[in-house]
Amino acid sequence: MPRDHGSADASVRITWHARPAEDVLTATDSDPLGLGAETVAARLDRHGPNRLPEARRRGPVLRFLSQFHNVLIYVLLAAAATTAALDHWVDTGVILAVVLVNAAIGFVQEGKAERALAAIRDMLAPRATVLRDGRRQSVAGEALVPGDIVLLDAGDRVPADLRLLEVSGLKVDEAVLTGESVAVDKTTAPVAAEVALGDRRCMAFSGTMVSAGQGRGVVVATGAQTEIGRISGLIATVEQTTTPLLRQMDVFARWLTLFILCVSAAILGVGVALGDAAFDDLFMTVVGLSVAAIPEGLPAILTVTLAIGVQGMARRHAIVRRLPAIEALGSVSVICSDKTGTLTRNEMTVGAVATAERLFTLSGSGYTPVGQVSLDHWPVEPADYPLLIELGRAALLCNDAELMQDHEDEWHVAGDPMEGALVAMAGKLGLDALAERAWRRRVGTVPFDARHRYMASRHRSDDGAADRVYVKGAPEQVLAMSRWQHDEAGNPVALDPDYWQDRAQTLARQGQRVLAIASAAAPEAEHGLNGDHVDGALVLLGLVGLIDPPRAEAVTAVAQCRSAGIRVKMITGDHAGTAAAIARQLGLENPAEVIRGADIDAMDDATLGARVAAVDVFARTSPEHKLRLVQALQAAGEVVAMTGDGVNDAPALKRADIGIAMGRKGTEAAKEAAEMVLADDNFATIAAAVKAGRTVYDNLKKSIVFLLPVNGGESLSLIAAILLGLTLPITPVQILWVNMVSSVVLAMTLAFEPAERDIMARPPRGAREPILSRFVLWRVSFVSVLFSLGIFAKFALAEAQGASLEEARTVAVNTLVVMEIFYLFSVRYLTSPSITLRGVLGTGPVLIAITAVTALQFLFTYAPFMEAFFDTRPLSIGEGFQVVAVGVVLLLTLEAEKRVVRAVERRH
Repeated sequence: MPRDHGSADASVRITWHARPAEDVLTATDSDPLGLGAETVAARLDRHGPNRLPEARRRGPVLRFLSQFHNVLIYVLLAAAATTAALDHWVDTGVILAVVLVNAAIGFVQEGKAERALAAIRDMLAPRATVLRDGRRQSVAGEALVPGDIVLLDAGDRVPADLRLLEVSGLKVDEAVLTGESVAVDKTTAPVAAEVALGDRRCMAFSGTMVSAGQGRGVVVATGAQTEIGRISGLIATVEQTTTPLLRQMDVFARWLTLFILCVSAAILGVGVALGDAAFDDLFMTVVGLSVAAIPEGLPAILTVTLAIGVQGMARRHAIVRRLPAIEALGSVSVICSDKTGTLTRNEMTVGAVATAERLFTLSGSGYTPVGQVSLDHWPVEPADYPLLIELGRAALLCNDAELMQDHEDEWHVAGDPMEGALVAMAGKLGLDALAERAWRRRVGTVPFDARHRYMASRHRSDDGAADRVYVKGAPEQVLAMSRWQHDEAGNPVALDPDYWQDRAQTLARQGQRVLAIASAAAPEAEHGLNGDHVDGALVLLGLVGLIDPPRAEAVTAVAQCRSAGIRVKMITGDHAGTAAAIARQLGLENPAEVIRGADIDAMDDATLGARVAAVDVFARTSPEHKLRLVQALQAAGEVVAMTGDGVNDAPALKRADIGIAMGRKGTEAAKEAAEMVLADDNFATIAAAVKAGRTVYDNLKKSIVFLLPVNGGESLSLIAAILLGLTLPITPVQILWVNMVSSVVLAMTLAFEPAERDIMARPPRGAREPILSRFVLWRVSFVSVLFSLGIFAKFALAEAQGASLEEARTVAVNTLVVMEIFYLFSVRYLTSPSITLRGVLGTGPVLIAITAVTALQFLFTYAPFMEAFFDTRPLSIGEGFQVVAVGVVLLLTLEAEKRVVRAVERRH
């Protein structure tokens, strides 16, 4: 089959929309009566079935094994090998259990990108109505071939890409591909080759829905060659990014591992050179140093902290499909959002009604027929304005839609969304749809057609009055058919076209879709209705402005994001005027400047990168445009969240640092490509998610600042003992007890810490900001020294007081654990004071953990069987008070250090 080549790139672009229908039939070697069976079989063999190719998927075993491909997991496995070398198999089992639990959680929670392709495949129509051998047949959607003649009716899903040959009031909802909230009126006339997807009105695309009318078209593309197939291929080629946390943790783990190995090798070399100890003893001591230095519990704490954040988000109606995604939100600096269904409701609403002398505004959203009518910002009673009531009656009667309530009392439209909005408007004006339609029965109609761009209906009332005709349609068309207008007293006067054109343009500049409503007396001598009955005989009642309004909660959420230093950008397939109007209502930072998809095509990557930072509204965009915009922002160092609900959003959702799909009205393709799904379709949930993400990162940072000094203090104690030829104050197995019991239990409580009060007043953290910042390095080094001094001081003091080696080591271990407990109270607030009523009381998890650790430490110290495992000895009450005193001194020292740090920060 012939194809036309595009211009800028080397890709092949199909331009069936630019060809006359007769040429398309010839080019596809088709027949208006349909293909024959032999031709279908030959083409099916040549082109393949009308389904998207299925990518080869990894099996469950390989997916599970891939969970272990992580440097942090390697560190844990190294720790397991170390404990096994020490013959402590119980500890080895504990570490391996942590590894397996971490892998299992990742296996279950992480989203699998290949499922996005399956979700799109499901959107292809399972059945299609075709003409073959001159007969109407129903065939499987997979059996369609290029050249097939397909028949479309309201409610059908378009089974393949079609070049339309005949249409009768055909409207197609293309929101899944273009993001346009209004069903598109289809025609058969060709359009320019370079027009955007949403403007190809002579085409019907696979996966879209017929909302009204009938049509007939020839199949020009099937399977992977369709527009939806092209997006499927685009998703498959998009490289999925890792979250900032995983990148930082990967770097952190690599450097930590390298540092531990280098220090251990250096200590071993110095010990061998000094020759004061046997090599075997020295080697096992260095192995103990490795055990002390490796934070075995960190990966488990990372997983648990993320899991707690995920559970918290689930309570806020946000389903996180990959654990690290919750933290990634905390570093987001730009949110790129689709408009339709995300920032707006994807439900048309009448926002304004213009009569000859007045402009009314209507409140309410969606299809709920309840709202306030206002004039000059003051509420009014619609019944006081007969012309407004007559306009509402005309819009209600010249209408095929119906409104219905579901079991949750939510209103939905059966029929065209724009007509549904007119029915809702009539309800707000006090008109009863059932009663009006029963009283004024329809006796004739002229269906909407894209060629004449209006709909007309004739109605007869039961009181014997003359029939009336009501008309609605495009303003320019209805104006051309009208001769009079009503003044506010209800009298017909000559039409003022300039006034109405100015009114229509004003509403359009506000992003509203404009319809004109008119009426006329039906000719008594004739029955039924045709175009001649209304042309030139109409009295214009007024104009109606319809818009898909912003969600009220989205306006608040945008303001919250801006206060948190996050830029919100709207990327939509809708028209520029509509996008700009919604942007103004949402309160975007720069709603005035709009870049269209055609403008993006004309820019190279450098130009786009320079413009994308300053512009917040992008209209008439394709999936490729959205993907380029996300990539341009990422290239500029931004951490990008992308929200959307359509198939056209899926590639950008996958590429973004975090993709967020709408759960209720979003397509399965969007959900499967995203890391997070909003179950309530509420953009405001994103603001809550950002706060949760920042809290998760804060708590992870606190966990690291807690764990590393503990390991650092242990390591410094061992290093000093080795280099100075002293007795080890703590044995490797005692260190493992501290690391895997008290350290992990206490650090785990930090995952439950509430958000700091200023968390949403801070700017987003830099995507390249390391976990080990200068502040963290200072705090870890300072506290490590304090821990090491505390361990050595208590060990030496105990020996000086006549304690045995085993008793002195028991004192040192308890001193270490007590310092951890007091340090926990300090690290809950990294810079603010901890000695406050709130800080001293702690939280439920903190108090539970301290109670558990204290009980375990009493068991460690006094249980006879623990003596066999850890070589411990019971301590006296006096020794216990001395140990607690060290913890108090540590806390006071750290509080003084915080004061100094805050003073230095204020000075700079």
